[in-house]
Amino acid sequence: MGVSPFSILGSGSTYFGSKKAQPILSITFMILSTICFVAVTVIVKFNGPVVPAAEAAFLRYLAGLIMFLPFFYMTYLGTKDEVDEKYTQSLNLFENWKWFFFRGLAHGLGVILWFYSMARLPIAEVTAIGYTTPIFVSIGAALFLGEALAFRRIFAILIAFVGMLLILRPGFEVLSLGRLSQLLAAIFFSISYLLTKRLTFDTSPFMIVAMLTVYVTIALVPFAFYQWVTPTLEFVLWMSLVAFFATSGHYLMTKALQLAPIAISQPVTFLQLIWAAMIGYYFFGESIDIFVLFGGSIIFASVVFISYREAVASK
Repeated sequence: MGVSPFSILGSGSTYFGSKKAQPILSITFMILSTICFVAVTVIVKFNGPVVPAAEAAFLRYLAGLIMFLPFFYMTYLGTKDEVDEKYTQSLNLFENWKWFFFRGLAHGLGVILWFYSMARLPIAEVTAIGYTTPIFVSIGAALFLGEALAFRRIFAILIAFVGMLLILRPGFEVLSLGRLSQLLAAIFFSISYLLTKRLTFDTSPFMIVAMLTVYVTIALVPFAFYQWVTPTLEFVLWMSLVAFFATSGHYLMTKALQLAPIAISQPVTFLQLIWAAMIGYYFFGESIDIFVLFGGSIIFASVVFISYREAVASK
């Protein structure tokens, strides 16, 4: 979940050289973001399938929504006198409600599938398969946003496909529901990111992030209450902690991308797979699958290659 596809789409989070780069600070922020994202997976793995996946996802986003309420208040409190007309118009959420809704639905389904796979797969395997999300984003950007599918993208996608085959090993390993759910989660997350790209045209970055929390929470309501199990207070607190680490991870990752070129900051996210493998081995007794590590490395390399080439091309 920690690999950002926005660098491929060029959504504005990438450093474009308009100000002096701060590589050390960027790397530090990116390392901290990987720790936050791994903390999310560890907490979910530690709690296991206490409640249905949809309910766990709903509780996580409901906690995130509560965290955002003060920021909503401060944002709207200052819109009358402190922002210009253009930014005020960007807060008009009614024009983009359908994009927010479909993005929330896609992201919500992705989160449900991710929670399901986390309870059934080793942490490193979930992380490695999650690296395919930017690849699906790249394909979707070509198919639905009209972005050119250059040879470098096609080459990187083919390499990533090889890495995915190494992880899944069809014909040699059973394609379990856990693996299939994580692969589908990556596809749904890519749809969410593509819709985010559409929203960047006329919506402020803060409202894009905030509305994701709002609409994902709304979208998860029917799924959560379909098989509702009364959670314990302890589990609710754990999900609140998940919301905190996830939000912090995305913020730190965004800051890292703003402070230095992608070629410097993006490779650091590979640490997430290393952290996941080590924690899974030492704390959950999971074996280290060399095929998962090797396949994840190949997928990650293809993502870094695409990100770097797109950053160069954008200049």
